[in-house]
Amino acid sequence: MHKHRHIAIAAFMLSCSVTALPLAAQTDPGPRKGAEAWWGEPLPGLTAAEQAAFTQGLARFREVASVSGTEPGATSTGLGPRFNLNSCAGCHAEPTVGGTSPALNPQVAVAREYGAGNSLPVFITADGPVRVVRFARGDAPAGAPAPPGRGGFPLQGPPGAPANPNAPRATGRPDGSVHDLFVITGRKDAPGCNISQPEFASAVARRNAFFRIPTPLFGAGMIEAISEASIMNNLRADRPLKASLGIGGHENRSPNDGTITRFGWKAQDESLLAFSSEALNVEEGITNEEFPHEREDNSACLFNPSPEDNGISAPSRAASVSAFMRYLAPPVAAPATESAERGKATFSKIGCAACHTPALRTGKSAVAAMNEKWVMLYSDLALHDMGPGLEDFIDQGQAVGRDWRTAPLWGLGQRLFFLHDGRAKDLLQAIKEHGTPGSEAYRTTAKFEALSPQQKQDLLNFLRSL
Repeated sequence: MHKHRHIAIAAFMLSCSVTALPLAAQTDPGPRKGAEAWWGEPLPGLTAAEQAAFTQGLARFREVASVSGTEPGATSTGLGPRFNLNSCAGCHAEPTVGGTSPALNPQVAVAREYGAGNSLPVFITADGPVRVVRFARGDAPAGAPAPPGRGGFPLQGPPGAPANPNAPRATGRPDGSVHDLFVITGRKDAPGCNISQPEFASAVARRNAFFRIPTPLFGAGMIEAISEASIMNNLRADRPLKASLGIGGHENRSPNDGTITRFGWKAQDESLLAFSSEALNVEEGITNEEFPHEREDNSACLFNPSPEDNGISAPSRAASVSAFMRYLAPPVAAPATESAERGKATFSKIGCAACHTPALRTGKSAVAAMNEKWVMLYSDLALHDMGPGLEDFIDQGQAVGRDWRTAPLWGLGQRLFFLHDGRAKDLLQAIKEHGTPGSEAYRTTAKFEALSPQQKQDLLNFLRSL
C-alpha cells in the first residue's frame, strides 16, 4: 500500500496523459494506462482491524460460487437456481477487482459452465458489457389493454437488439425487477432441476427489456459516509445557475426510515450492506440474512438450506463483501497536463459541474479515515430527469423511469462502457445521449456541441484524466 496517498482534494489532481492535438474533429482518447497499480488498494489510514476486514472481504468478493460445492475450482456455494454470474469479481473487474464491466464478457462462458444448457440472449455478447435485465411490465393476457400510467416505450430497440418501432407496447402490471439471465438446469451439481430461462426474445420484441451494467465500487465507503447535509446543501446551492440550465434534481430516499439512498443507477440502495446482500441474492442467487428467500419456488431446484450465506460461525459473505467495498480506496487521477486543466475549466463553464459536483464532504464517521473528508467523486448523488432517450419505465423509490443518479465520474478514465445500460463505448456518444429534448442535461449538451474542436478535445482529455 502506498501510504503517501491522501483523500484530500489536493491528491486528486485532474489531468490526462493524452497530449492535446490541433484536431478538426474530436476523439475519445480511450481508457488511459499506467494507473492500474494504484487501483484496488485499501483506503489509506485504516486501522489494523479495518485492513484485516478489507483483506478478508476481498477474498470473499473473489469467490466463485457453485450450487453445492462440487464444481472444481469453485470456492463457495449457493449459486442459483437463477443467476446472472457466479462471482462479484466477474462483474466488477475493470481495470481491476472492484471496478466495472471488463472487455471480455464473462457471462458468455458461465452460460454453459459445468454442463448448463443456457442460451445467450441477443443483448449479451462477448465484446459487450456485463448486463442484467429488468422488465418494465409483467405478464398480461393477449390483447389486454395497456394499464393507466405513463405512455409508450422507446421507438429504438434495446442495445444489441434490432430496432422494432412498430412492435406493440408491452402491457401488464408494473414489474421493474431483475429477471436473471441463466438457470442451473443441466449443471452437474443440479440433478433433477428443470426450469427455463425467461422469454427474453419476447420481452425484447415487446420493448419491455431494459438493461443495467455494474457500477464501479472504488471509493464506495467514502460515498456511504457523505453526510445528508452535504448532499442537500449542494442541491440547494446555485439555484439561479441550475435553473438557467434547466437543471432541477432531487434526492432518493428510503421508504422505511426516510434517509437518503445513494447506491445503484437510481440511487435505490441506502447502504453497502444492503447493496451487497441484494447483489448476492439477485445476481448469484445466494440467499442471505438480508434476503433469506429463494427467487425460485421449484423445490427440485433448491439444494441448500436458507439462508445459504449466514453469519452463524463466521462473518457472512455479504458482511465481508460490504467491508471490502467500504474500505476500498477511491480512484486515482492521472498527472496534470495543460489540456486537461483547460478541459476542467470548460467542464464547469458549460454547466457539467452543476450535476457532476466535484466534491462533497463526509460527516462524522466511526472510521477515522472517512471522518469529515472531502470526496472528489464528481457527482451530486441526486436524481435527474434525463429525458425520453434514457427512459426505462421503471420506478425505484422516488426515482421514476426518466430519473437517474448522477454517475460519479471519478475513475472514468479507465472505463470501457458508459451509461446505465452500456450502450456507449465512446465518451462523445455518452455525452450526446445526455442531450435528448426534455433532459435536464439538454442545454449543457448543446453548450458542449457549440465548443470549438480544441475545447471539446480538452474536455474529453479531462474526463479521461479522472
